[in-house]
Amino acid sequence: MISGAEEPASGGPADPTPEYYQLRTYTLRTGSQLEITQSYFEHALIPALNRLNLTPIGAFELTVGPETPTFYVLIPATSPETLAALDMRLERDMEFMGTAAAFWNAPSSAPAYVRLEYSLLSALQGWPKLATPSRKKRIFQLRTYESASHGTHARKVQMLNDAEIGIFTRTGFTPVFFGETLIGARMPSLVYMLTFADYAELNKRWAVFLSDPAWKELSGLPRNADAEIVCNISNLLISPLDCSQI
Repeated sequence: MISGAEEPASGGPADPTPEYYQLRTYTLRTGSQLEITQSYFEHALIPALNRLNLTPIGAFELTVGPETPTFYVLIPATSPETLAALDMRLERDMEFMGTAAAFWNAPSSAPAYVRLEYSLLSALQGWPKLATPSRKKRIFQLRTYESASHGTHARKVQMLNDAEIGIFTRTGFTPVFFGETLIGARMPSLVYMLTFADYAELNKRWAVFLSDPAWKELSGLPRNADAEIVCNISNLLISPLDCSQI
């Protein structure tokens, strides 16, 4: 046990069964695609997902990252089967099909987006449920950790479950979710989301975390160094759209 490390934190209700997440990435062009996609989220997709008892739904825009404009949608569920069948279930919702028509049926001459990608994530045992932050004005950090092998990826997941998530919470972070990629690009990988009041708080929290004795001890252990277990880290800053429930 790492000295000073916290017990794994829980991100939601007492039920320890990890939930699942579908993370959708909409790569767009500046112009009409922004308006049609935001309208689709607000008036069609999010209401339809709520009717399927999927909530809260996160909808975000990329503010700092390599490909702007890009939107992200985060959908939690209790099973991977629910997320795998979502589009088929949406097609059977006549209210959705009516309000989604402009986006859903956009012609190739005027597409609603450049590219759409889905990934399926399983919540980590150390944070099994999505935590919804305050609806006050906030920014979010979406971080992806890729590993060169399944073995090194498993060590990074264990590191988070056993101690790192506890250090995050003890040093004042507000996590939203931690997820392991089951299906998606750049595998093996894990993804997590943190939220902050502003950039000043983001920088403050990371400074405290990186100087924390328990983190220094944990990351300094043999086989725990990023150079050994992580081959790439993607760090995006995103902001909630007006229609976001997170």
